[in-house]
Amino acid sequence: MTDNHEYFSSEDFKEILRQYEESVKSGERIYMDADDLADIADYYHYNNRPAEAEQAISLAMEINPDAVGPILYKAREALNAKDYETAEQYAEKVQSLDPLEAVYLQAEILVSKEDTDSADKLLTQYFQDVPDEDRNDFCKGVVSLYLDYEQFHNAFEWLALITDFKSVEFKETLARTLFGIGKFSESEKIFNELLDNDPYSATYWNALAGVQYINEDYGAALTSCDFAIAIDPNEVDALHTKGNILFSLKNYEEAIECLQKYIEKRPDDATAYLQLAACQNNKGQLNEALQNLQKAASICATDSFFLPEIYQDMALVYNTLGQMDQALWCLDMTDKLDCNHFQFAVIKGHILLANKLDEKARQVFDDVLKASDDDPNIQLRIIISYQDNNKLEYAYKAYKELFKAMGNDYKEGYSYMALCCRDLNKNDEALYYLKKACDCNPEEAKDVLGNLFPEDLSPKDYYDYTLDHPLD
Repeated sequence: MTDNHEYFSSEDFKEILRQYEESVKSGERIYMDADDLADIADYYHYNNRPAEAEQAISLAMEINPDAVGPILYKAREALNAKDYETAEQYAEKVQSLDPLEAVYLQAEILVSKEDTDSADKLLTQYFQDVPDEDRNDFCKGVVSLYLDYEQFHNAFEWLALITDFKSVEFKETLARTLFGIGKFSESEKIFNELLDNDPYSATYWNALAGVQYINEDYGAALTSCDFAIAIDPNEVDALHTKGNILFSLKNYEEAIECLQKYIEKRPDDATAYLQLAACQNNKGQLNEALQNLQKAASICATDSFFLPEIYQDMALVYNTLGQMDQALWCLDMTDKLDCNHFQFAVIKGHILLANKLDEKARQVFDDVLKASDDDPNIQLRIIISYQDNNKLEYAYKAYKELFKAMGNDYKEGYSYMALCCRDLNKNDEALYYLKKACDCNPEEAKDVLGNLFPEDLSPKDYYDYTLDHPLD
């Protein structure tokens, strides 16, 4: 089974796939190399065609149950299901057939178990006995493994051992790895160099769009996405990237259209439903948003980083729809998940407060403050909840107490206090806290107050602008 999905665009693979699909269509049995069938199964799996993937891999196992490709495919199926016992049984079987693939698989099992240190020790030990002429290829395989699991720093360390650093393959891998470790400018430079030599690579254009998106260069990112889609209309990742960019630009209508097209091709991506729901929520399409959040929850892995966020968004939508009990049920569903439980307790109190259950909300807030040892971030979130629920005098006094207790080095919450003072007609104090917010925490000022100012105005200029244009 190939790990390089660009292989699917090669003429060799297209011919193999054509022969296979013609045999399936005609009903005639075809005898193919089992490893080629494993590649076909991987192709179907990559394109969310699970039934066809299963049909191809079953034929591969039937033709040659001892072929390495099909065994690796089945092992990775087991890994995706967190069935480590089965994956390790396959690894033992591969050991006698292909020791190199066996060490990759054993390392992958360890990485999947989040034991990256043991994986690296295993790979380093094997590397000592690799002949000099094979070391580059071995390192490339290790880098590919780590990139598959987003272990970018480990990938970068092994990438440094590769000597043919002038190759296109090396440059592409380096660009992706630099992106993963947060070296965005360096990554963008390399992708631009790659595009100079291959301007019709949809993959490179989409990768460049991702870097530009992270750098908030949204106009350039949209252009790059459009190039990728024009070159290859089936470049689904570019649709996803474009949807995210449009969301950031608050162009929710077009973002919805892009994400829906993406979901048609990748119906099992829970994050896409989460993002689609966020667009619909911003458009006031609450029932549609709820349906997509429910879909996201139904297909999301129980250990997914995104599942708590899905339940959080569901709770808030249910509450807006006047279904408090369902909202609280969603929050209860996070109790056994790996997430910030203090944060979800604050949301629970917020929902109770929004439903005029002030005493129950206060009890929840008191409990979470005690459990968090009066964490100032939790205190701030609770005060913001009171402010959001129009308990302005209470919020104002609570902000004052928090700022006094935390001292001059505290940099959070001043933007919210500026809004609170404005709404209480304490205009001089609103100006004071606006200036303080912009001086010590411009990011928070942009997030909280940005909609009150021209879009292209920097937070450092908010105060001077307000002197001539009072906060509305």
